[in-house]
Amino acid sequence: MVKLLLKALVVSLVIHGAMAAKEPSKKPRYYFPETINGFGYKFDEEGKLRNIETGEGFHFVVKEGSHEYNQLHYEALGEVITKYVYKLLETECMLRRIPVPADAEEDEPQSFVFISEDAMLNTEKLLVLIHGSGVVRAGQWARRLIINDNLKSGTQVPFIQRAVKNGYGVLVMNTNDNVRVVDGQMVKIRESENPERHADHVWNNYIMKAKAKHIAIIAHSYGGVVTTNLFANHEKEFVDRVFAVAMTDSVHFINKSGPYKNLVNVARNWVTSKSLLDTPLQTVPGDIPHYSAGVGQHEMTSWASFKSIFKFLDVMYKKATRSEEMQKPSDRKEL
Repeated sequence: MVKLLLKALVVSLVIHGAMAAKEPSKKPRYYFPETINGFGYKFDEEGKLRNIETGEGFHFVVKEGSHEYNQLHYEALGEVITKYVYKLLETECMLRRIPVPADAEEDEPQSFVFISEDAMLNTEKLLVLIHGSGVVRAGQWARRLIINDNLKSGTQVPFIQRAVKNGYGVLVMNTNDNVRVVDGQMVKIRESENPERHADHVWNNYIMKAKAKHIAIIAHSYGGVVTTNLFANHEKEFVDRVFAVAMTDSVHFINKSGPYKNLVNVARNWVTSKSLLDTPLQTVPGDIPHYSAGVGQHEMTSWASFKSIFKFLDVMYKKATRSEEMQKPSDRKEL
């Protein structure tokens, strides 16, 4: 009897050992394409994402009854689109990548920002673009708009192209790019551990070293928090050089007792509202003035305010340069 039990135990151990040996290592349950075409889509001439075969727009449901698969499929498509937008910045906007941290070693995890060829050398104007929080990366306002609406409304490409046309050097931040996978582990990127650290490093190592006398900022959603943090950390330099800050549905909070008056004086925040575009709205005392973006959708506020933003930048730039001229000593000789 004992022998039988021992034999059964040995057989059981052998079977379980064999099963354990055959158990696959933990790998992703699903594999997705690495290109937009691989997902069966392409962007048409109007920048709309279309099914290659049917011409229809994006459909979230790929597998009926499997929300997990559909969500992962959507996220994987979004990652591919991020790379596609990076490529647009390089090919359509003629921007190039520079490293974050600025002194990155070749083998260490690093992020990057995009700059125009004249960003560091343009002596007159520099425009800084700051996206919001979440999955968006440099060049994007909203992934959902890129996928479900079009590239114009969802990306920063039209803003960059208009800025270049208007004589600006351009710098595009990448504040959500904070980690890399190293040997299977998530490792934070030095000087880009979070959006505020990223922006602070870019300010110190690139923006403040740029030759532009006049700097403008366009910031969406959490980008407004990043901007107010920059002001708090670099108030003197900010006041000296930043002539305009255009926010779109910013989620910042300004303490009325803080030293934000100089920021408020050069800023405007286009927020979600059913009122007509540019309608002045009630604003908490001491905060950045609110104006209607003319839309009720948070993600759409940047694109909806596009023309108004650049009109605002023009007005503020003229105001800054007039003030600069007035402060110059007169060249006339005393009679």
